[in-house]
Amino acid sequence: MRAALYLGTILATLWAGAAQAESDPVEIVVSAPGGAIDSDETLAVPAEALHGATRADLLAALQRALPGVTLADPQGNAWSAGLTWRGYSLSSLQGTEQGLAVYLDGVRFNQPFGDTLLLDLVPEDALASAELRDSSPVYGRNALGGVLLLRSATGRDRPGVNARGWVDSIGGAGTSASLGLAGERDALLVSVEGINDPGWRRFSPSRLARGAAAFDHTGGDWGIGLRASGATTRLTGNAVAPVELLDADYRAIFTHPDTSRTSGARLAVLPWLTLGDTSRIEATLHGNWLTRRTASGDLADIEACDDAPGILCVESEGVDGEEEAEVLFGPDGGTLPADPDTQTWAVVNRGEERTTSGGIGLQFLDERRTERGERRLAVGFAYERATTRFRGATELGELEVDRSVSSEGVVLSSSGEAITPVDLSTQLSDLALYASAEVPLPGGFTVEASLRWSRNSVELRDRIGTALNGKHRFDRLNPSIELDWRPAGADWSLHAGYAETSRAPTPAELSCADPDRPCALGAFFIADPPLDQVVARRWSVGASGGESLRWHAELWRSDSDNAIRQVAAGVRGRAYFANGGPIRRQGMEAGFEWRQGPWRLAAGYALTDARVREGFTALSPNNPEADDDGTVMVEVGDVLPGTPRHSGNLALGWEQHGWTIDAALRAQSGQFLIGDEGNGNAPLPGFAVVDLALRRELGRHVVLGIEARNLFDRRYATFATFSETDTIVLAEAPGASDPRAYAPAAPRRVTVSLQARF
Repeated sequence: MRAALYLGTILATLWAGAAQAESDPVEIVVSAPGGAIDSDETLAVPAEALHGATRADLLAALQRALPGVTLADPQGNAWSAGLTWRGYSLSSLQGTEQGLAVYLDGVRFNQPFGDTLLLDLVPEDALASAELRDSSPVYGRNALGGVLLLRSATGRDRPGVNARGWVDSIGGAGTSASLGLAGERDALLVSVEGINDPGWRRFSPSRLARGAAAFDHTGGDWGIGLRASGATTRLTGNAVAPVELLDADYRAIFTHPDTSRTSGARLAVLPWLTLGDTSRIEATLHGNWLTRRTASGDLADIEACDDAPGILCVESEGVDGEEEAEVLFGPDGGTLPADPDTQTWAVVNRGEERTTSGGIGLQFLDERRTERGERRLAVGFAYERATTRFRGATELGELEVDRSVSSEGVVLSSSGEAITPVDLSTQLSDLALYASAEVPLPGGFTVEASLRWSRNSVELRDRIGTALNGKHRFDRLNPSIELDWRPAGADWSLHAGYAETSRAPTPAELSCADPDRPCALGAFFIADPPLDQVVARRWSVGASGGESLRWHAELWRSDSDNAIRQVAAGVRGRAYFANGGPIRRQGMEAGFEWRQGPWRLAAGYALTDARVREGFTALSPNNPEADDDGTVMVEVGDVLPGTPRHSGNLALGWEQHGWTIDAALRAQSGQFLIGDEGNGNAPLPGFAVVDLALRRELGRHVVLGIEARNLFDRRYATFATFSETDTIVLAEAPGASDPRAYAPAAPRRVTVSLQARF
């Protein structure tokens, strides 16, 4: 707190003492709180890279263009994949420790219930740019590792009619179309997109329908923007499979179904008003509506009770660590008969989430040119409120010969806490005040400083009993400061900075933090013990520069306390959230881009070292290194699972006479399996994959695109964990016993598209 107050005093003093001669104002384009302050180290992806040679793909574009960005696909579905940067993750899965914030057109896009990113709701075909920035307090909660800023295209970005259709080698197909109109004061863009993907693995189809609209009006000294988007999707992600099963049949899945049906809508109003030549006020008002239904067929430790063989019980781990049986009951409270004809009992976990959220933001921006450089100030506040209704239930099922789970339609509860229905209402409110300044100093130096105070409140209401009831409040003041140096006449600069950011526990995590009452892998919520908010402290130094040869390099370190992690419970398929000890993530990044005539060459490399700084005991019952109680010892210095140490990308392009050819290499080293916090097993192997793309202009208005991903058909995985392979018979791999389970990456996939522009 004292450091933050000192920083605030310095910020105010520098601003007051830096008055210089002013020149003509420069319009500020804002995509997130803070305006253009501290944007000089931004890693950006332009529109042409986002849209690719054949179709729009946000995550693939980020991975190819930005050093250190790696993708993990635990669900085996491109629209539910996760992103990792500097050891922090962004995922659609509840239970993943979220560490990156996302903004779309200046409005926060992380889902309020679990801070997740639902990529299937992002209007990818309507995006104009994407930027990845360092962590800063002005971006609010969850920006521990940084922030992803997305901007929608407008009628001025994409005038006329644009249409594209594509098909691929596995039977997938998609279409997109947009209409852009632009006048002197008004601009309008409407875009729609439809995708039908059968999936390259068995029983893995997905369908998406998405649309977006952008309207902008500019008056004399004021303007307003409207942004609307909506989507309805049905995704199938059949997750990991035992390695021996994949060796026998690479397209095979373990159990199914695993589906999510999502409908979402979003509306944002973005008015602004200029105040003189250098200042303006910007506001954001937004509303979001989400309905999401999930169904997952899973194995379960259900069998006839030992003491009463005629009824069903579920195995769980007691307080003393010994296995015990809990009697299962149906919705009427009666016991369930153990049918001797059923070979293997299973369950279908169902969940339904309905979220309504909205908010308002207001910021004052001042930007003026002085004889020492640009001087900027941003002061603002933001308020967000979200309500969620979540219902969850476990249905009794049977494992079929093809390893699908057929539901009996019977909602289960148990005599203990292993299985119980859930009906939960949550209310989240987040209030923040922030200020940022960028002040040029003599000698080519510039100081950038920020402060953000936030109050995050979560209220939980149990609609069945009282176990979930609770109220939580988290207050935090986060500072940051950075010093930049660009000598006069130089095309390079140096920078060094420090920032504090924080993440309050989400309603999903607060509702599932009791080890004696675990949840269905972060989807069900049973009790309400408190969790502490996560605080990250980042130090960084770096350099960048160049014109035809642009380059950058960065050394960074991020220390976090109270990391919220998902811990496996003693009941199969159940887990809970808990605060962990300190974690240190550190590393370096370097990259360059060279352009000369028709040629383009770019490369990037990142080293990420993420380790625990306090030993603990982790529960990982399927880990072959676990003791008889299913635990593994984690020591100081052990590497975080799921974090590749090395990653790199290389791209070569040529464009001339209507031809564009791009070749890209993406590679990363191995990573420890999720559940192997003690690093006792061999890591998931690394990989190197080549992609190739070609575009040919067929006249003035038509473009042919061909793209081959994983050109050499490499077999690899980006996510791995452990499973109980020996509990069911795998017809494709008799006698399988290896507990490792991988989420296999897609094989070679060739896509052909035709685009028309008028």
